[in-house]
Amino acid sequence: MSYYRFENMEQLRTNPHLSSGKGAVVNGKFLTLRNNNKDAGTGSQLHYHPNELMIYPISGKINSVVGKDHRIVEPGTFVHVPPNARHSMKACEDGPISYLYCKDNTWTLAGIAADEAPPDEAPSIDELTAKHDVGIYPGKEKMPEASEAVVEGLNNCFYHLSEGPDAPTQSTRAIKIIEGHRINFALVDSPDGKLEKMSAAPHERFLYIVSGAADSEIEGEKKSVGSGDLLHVPKGSSYSLMTKVKPTRYCYFESTDFLEAQIKV
Repeated sequence: MSYYRFENMEQLRTNPHLSSGKGAVVNGKFLTLRNNNKDAGTGSQLHYHPNELMIYPISGKINSVVGKDHRIVEPGTFVHVPPNARHSMKACEDGPISYLYCKDNTWTLAGIAADEAPPDEAPSIDELTAKHDVGIYPGKEKMPEASEAVVEGLNNCFYHLSEGPDAPTQSTRAIKIIEGHRINFALVDSPDGKLEKMSAAPHERFLYIVSGAADSEIEGEKKSVGSGDLLHVPKGSSYSLMTKVKPTRYCYFESTDFLEAQIKV
């Protein structure tokens, strides 16, 4: 399947022992993309995980911590969470939040509380949920001395990319890129009639339409897409996107050569 709408998908709690967040999940070969939603005043405990995480806010204000840096983040600001960085994302008291959340698949979606040692193997979300539902879950025995959470030396993990989803698009095609070690992110403003076409995508890509409209084709499957549509382009797939009607803003998360070398499925 190449096209998704979050509201038509099952809303999952992937870390019930750590977070109030719930949302749809799309699994790729190298990356997993999630739409994370949290009610006002709720969110996650401080935690970490061995995989890289990238966050693009859609709506609301995020009370965000990465390492020692604490900020209120709104749509238009991108958050990068390096592997094992201690972090937390909570909704401010004045309303809910929704954000895109992409992790690399060297680890599962499971988080580890900041004062816990990492498990020997990454638990699946099904395993975590089943144990949580019967009262068995990580965190009952704290081992802060064995935690691998990184707090110091992370530098600035917050990137201001635009004035928000409703800000006017740029006058011509503009691409703002954040290059991680395992995941790359891009925010694209594209004028009418701009064609992006690949006979074989060099990397896996999750693409989300923020505003505007486009005609897409992935491995021969055609669809007109608009705000809120998610596209999954596997590595090696044929792909095209033609913007139409009015300027279109979209973002995408993409696997890197380094990540693909680590995951050989």
